Amino acid sequence: MGNLFNNYEEACAIILFGIGFTTLLLHRNMIKKIIGFSMMDSAIYLFLAAKGYIAGRKAPIVVSVSVTALMLALTVRLYRRYHTLDIDEITMQARREEA
Repeated sequence: MGNLFNNYEEACAIILFGIGFTTLLLHRNMIKKIIGFSMMDSAIYLFLAAKGYIAGRKAPIVVSVSVTALMLALTVRLYRRYHTLDIDEITMQARREEA
């Protein structure tokens, strides 16, 4: 138990990653999937920063906003085309268009 308190940043990163992963897998709404992916992304950066921390040095600044912005832009285009954010409904409509 003492080791957990010494590595609480890593433990928080793993918990955050797990929450993001389950959100990504269990929800059909595209916005919720993007939120889950962003949580996983943040958890990975937190874990890497915690493992690579050197006392007296500054942590590198990581920008992952561009990936989230790209996913949101694609989601807006999907919504404009299919009028839904449900991934299953989008897939069904896309298959109907192919046939």
